[in-house]
Amino acid sequence: MVKKIKPAILLLMHLLFLQSIYCQDPSNMKDYLSQRFLNYCRSVPREEVFVHTDRDEYISGEELWFNVYLIDRQSLKPSSNSRIVYFELLNATNRPVIQRRILVDNVCGPGQITLPDTLSSGLYTIRAYTSWMKNFLPENCFMKDINVYNTLSSKTFKGSFHHVNFIKKRTDNAIGEGVKNSGVTLKVNNSRHDSLEIFLTANDKFRSENNNIFYIFIQTHGNINLVSNENMSGDSTRVSIPKTLMSSGINQITIFNSKGKPVCERYIYTPAKKNAGIKLQSVDSCSLRNKITLDIALLNRVRPENNLSNLSISVSPASSESELISMDDYLVFGTEYGLAEQHVNQKRNLRDLSSGFMDSTLLNIKSNWLDWPSILSDAPLHLKYQVEKEDHHLLGQLLTSDQQPVSPGELLLMDSPGKEAMFQYARTDSEGNFSFDIHIDEELKDIILIPDDVSENHKIIIRSSFSDQYPKSEVVVDSNALAISPYISRLSVNNQVQKIYENLSTGDLLNPILQPIKPLRFYGKPDIELNLADYISLPVMSEVIFELLPGVAMKKKKSTYEMSITYYIGDDLFVVSPTLMIDGVIIKDPSMIANLDPENVEKIDVIREKYVVGKYFFPGILNVITKAADFNSVSIPDYMIRLSYRVIDPVRSFSSPDYSLTDMKESHIPDYRNTLYWNPSVKPGSDGKARVEFWSSDNKSDYVVNIEGITQEGNILSLKKIIRVK
Repeated sequence: MVKKIKPAILLLMHLLFLQSIYCQDPSNMKDYLSQRFLNYCRSVPREEVFVHTDRDEYISGEELWFNVYLIDRQSLKPSSNSRIVYFELLNATNRPVIQRRILVDNVCGPGQITLPDTLSSGLYTIRAYTSWMKNFLPENCFMKDINVYNTLSSKTFKGSFHHVNFIKKRTDNAIGEGVKNSGVTLKVNNSRHDSLEIFLTANDKFRSENNNIFYIFIQTHGNINLVSNENMSGDSTRVSIPKTLMSSGINQITIFNSKGKPVCERYIYTPAKKNAGIKLQSVDSCSLRNKITLDIALLNRVRPENNLSNLSISVSPASSESELISMDDYLVFGTEYGLAEQHVNQKRNLRDLSSGFMDSTLLNIKSNWLDWPSILSDAPLHLKYQVEKEDHHLLGQLLTSDQQPVSPGELLLMDSPGKEAMFQYARTDSEGNFSFDIHIDEELKDIILIPDDVSENHKIIIRSSFSDQYPKSEVVVDSNALAISPYISRLSVNNQVQKIYENLSTGDLLNPILQPIKPLRFYGKPDIELNLADYISLPVMSEVIFELLPGVAMKKKKSTYEMSITYYIGDDLFVVSPTLMIDGVIIKDPSMIANLDPENVEKIDVIREKYVVGKYFFPGILNVITKAADFNSVSIPDYMIRLSYRVIDPVRSFSSPDYSLTDMKESHIPDYRNTLYWNPSVKPGSDGKARVEFWSSDNKSDYVVNIEGITQEGNILSLKKIIRVK
């Protein structure tokens, strides 16, 4: 009876608490709204990904170079939550052509892919996100379109229209269907230099029900700018707010009634100060095969000791079609508003647009992160994907023999063959899903998964770590693109010449940033560690166990074997059937050990007594370690899954010729690089300066120098300059 009453009491207390909140006096309502908002931002942090590519137009078969930046939406500073970014190249029908996992270390992570030479001409989309961002896909990801041309193919150029990238139309500034007729109208005047004017028009019913009280809540990407309670003065009330309180970016203005219920909202834009954190000095033009020097300097307001991230620099042919979105412009909208920035600014910098133009655009948008009904809701959050900070998550599902999810709590085991036994276990959730943690590095890992109960004939399914949630799109055929422009024809010819003369831009593999962890056997020092080299050779494993392992028995029973370990604790005798392993891999059939050739066995470890890992119980352990320690001396049973798995994809460096030697400069081997220079890891010194040098090619063209970066304090460094090679 007590157990039934207690939950009822807790529920009643919860309802009384909520009632007290909505009946509290105005001075506490501000604290309540602020606390709910801050708690939500902490529980549902927002990550932003920005991908700097070497250019926006490519030829099939070329290299695409990029650098990934990971940024916290609330602070607009580098994020340290996640360490893996999922990079995809999608075709016009939203099918992934290439998928890579990129390590983000110290804010950014370099990457490189080779575009298949079989790609058809068309618009392709770069999509990038973290494991945490998968909880909010398809909207919450970086997306950027690139053009790929295959001049050797006659197929039509295909593009795609991604609905998520365009403005979602709204009919008014009300919040939710239930408050459209709240009797309140909000208008904002953002044209004044020193103050923001808010005009609230309310009918008699609203004023009466709320005792002429309302609240203004203003926030910018998760930071509170203002929370105030105001008194209504007649039908229309004007409130003036100093613009010094406003953060740069998109500001959300929400009006609450006296009970703390949001009734209407508006979005306005507060421009940032001009980006003046970086300076570039270089020649404006040069001749063929000449050295080009870029002298980069951080300006006074950016302290060099805080520039913990690398700058990425690309030098590529200038094109009138190229968009080259900068990081500072992208982060104004980011993924929070599901709006592709290039469709708003029409290839102009945001700082060149008027506040009136931006505010009229913002009439039609809504944050898909900071939504007040969600912020004020008491419904629990169900987030499937976790942050990948220390480890990568290997995901899968355990199914019954008739392809149905198993019951919750079923155990799966993960081993990795080797001389040092490594072990993990996982339990299934209500849908049969499971997850294992894998160390983040570039090593190719040998992984074996095993159901703990093999008698049920369960089936293990490995899920891709890449999301299958794609934005809605429509394929668009561009008939105007059938005729290849002279600019694209030149890029194609350049690429063909480079391949003929094997002047490839890919260099050596970059040194791995994260080294594999040194394996340690999970059971520590064994009770018995038998090295077979110390004893005379015996013909079969049953004799090895009988002669050399006291207390361990192997008995044949019909067509199979049984194994046991006998030990004493005081005067008490215990006989257990141990967990059996070969090369650290758990096996369920003792005959697999009995059939081993002792000549191939190096040693045997025995743990006599029970051993516990977390909540997994080993009654004892017998691990037979072969000389190769690769688990290849036995046939893998049907209940196991073995896979080679690499968490982080290796990346090659960018390579270009050096014409400082006369022989190289006068060489007759043509040099028609489309990308003159790419470097994702330029780091200014303690004086805030950096110098990079490279050589022009045999191609006469205008080239765009594009620099992107961000400091630890959130100063975004974006700069572009044209250099002519003639």
